[in-house]
Amino acid sequence: MPSPTKNAAPPHPVPPGARWGLGLTLLLVLGLRLWHLAAAGLPDYDSVRNWQVVRALAAGDGGPLFFHAGPGFNLLFALLARITADVRAFQTANAVLGVAGLGLFSWFVVEESGAAGRPWRSHEAAALALLGGTGLLLTFSGRDFTSGAGSLVLAAGLLRSHYQRVQAAPLGVRQAALRRSALWLALGLCYSYKFLLAIPVLLALEVLRADGAAWRGPTKWRVWWRLALPYAVLMAVGALAAGLPWYRWPATYVRLVLPAAPNLAGRLGVISPDLGYYFRYLLAFESPLLLPGLAAGGWLGWRQWRGVGPTGGRALPLLLYLSVWAGCWLAGMSLLQKAPRGLLFVYLPLTALAVLGLRRLPGRWRAVGTAVLLGALGLNGYRLWQHLYRYPPSHFPEAAAWLRAHGARRVASTVGLGLAPYLAEDESLTVVKDERQLAALRRQGYDYVVLDAYWRVANVARFDSLRRQPPVAAWPETRLAESLLFLEHSEFTGLSFLQTIEIQQAAAQDSLQLRIYRLGRSGK
Repeated sequence: MPSPTKNAAPPHPVPPGARWGLGLTLLLVLGLRLWHLAAAGLPDYDSVRNWQVVRALAAGDGGPLFFHAGPGFNLLFALLARITADVRAFQTANAVLGVAGLGLFSWFVVEESGAAGRPWRSHEAAALALLGGTGLLLTFSGRDFTSGAGSLVLAAGLLRSHYQRVQAAPLGVRQAALRRSALWLALGLCYSYKFLLAIPVLLALEVLRADGAAWRGPTKWRVWWRLALPYAVLMAVGALAAGLPWYRWPATYVRLVLPAAPNLAGRLGVISPDLGYYFRYLLAFESPLLLPGLAAGGWLGWRQWRGVGPTGGRALPLLLYLSVWAGCWLAGMSLLQKAPRGLLFVYLPLTALAVLGLRRLPGRWRAVGTAVLLGALGLNGYRLWQHLYRYPPSHFPEAAAWLRAHGARRVASTVGLGLAPYLAEDESLTVVKDERQLAALRRQGYDYVVLDAYWRVANVARFDSLRRQPPVAAWPETRLAESLLFLEHSEFTGLSFLQTIEIQQAAAQDSLQLRIYRLGRSGK
């Protein structure tokens, strides 16, 4: 990892108690991420598919190296897959990465927040991590197996390095920070394609900083070289070791932006007119401090920036830096197909803006600010219980055991992959996208099909005839009716926020989300 800037000292010394408070808070957040995790299963398709991909890579199959345009994520967890295939190990490792990202970002804010006017107190450092760490989005994404949690580590490193680059430091220090920023960005692009969306935000911050001198000389070539090197190396590895076309990685980007055909839910484009999606989501599912924090932080940061130095080439205060990052990201994402995970890279900046804003309250109002913060933490806890922890253990293991007891070795499933982690090595799962595929599977020796209610989440309603038959076994799997799971798939379905909530409410009327049918028979 890139080393921190040696020449950049924090504006105020960080009290030792802040370190202890932050460390204990991170342990508490990790406990929340891991609580009942083993019994929750993996209800989302992407998590199970990622688990299958890294296992294939560990077994020597290089074909899926650039799956989801995240070769770094795939290779990192392929190392773990050489040790274990237990899906719980991958969930746990991902949870640890998410908490590490929270810790790195929180420490960055603690060190650099001298612009707030007074040193950090021990409990304030912990409050920042606790408000962000108990947010529904980060907790949800910290319990799955996707690239989101690990991306927070790289995003925190990128924000810290680039913030040091836009400060009023000697030219050599600014150039060194710019080179480190390029390295963090390159690592991020290897890990997740979503770092492509950070590039326009970084350019906006560069324009606001108006520091063309940092780009002069060999620095600009070193920046481009650091960005290009991972692509050159990994594309060569894909071509030489896996026999993939050298252009497979950038071609994946093209397919993300210009899909060749509509997906199963019928979505084709990447532009969405639902401009209020993220604001509705934040108001309904996250802390009520986040949006006011963005407005207050932007206003305070702008006032601070306007009152310092000449009109060009000024250092950016932390409040303004975080506000521009969050505001530009929200504006850009509001034009694209949406899901709550689109807020992943701005969730912690929004949290920091809320806490920094509360810190700037005058002395007589600080008690009110503390009460507001405690109320926000209580609301976060309630929402975690409501959307994550109140559900009973997954019934996918029971469904797998029932199939095994009835001699099923080849099973079909409607759209979802939730059953896959619980099957034995000699058992296989085939996903069907339309009930018309079942006749062919019956001729191939498949005896059972699992009507997995994931078809409702993905809005692939092509199983009407199957649903009218009586099942031979059935279980509830209420996580498959969770509203946040539906919202996380609105990017796939192309539905608006209100449309997604509407189909979720209809799905919640069903009491049994897992039904098993005998293929070719009407009942028992």
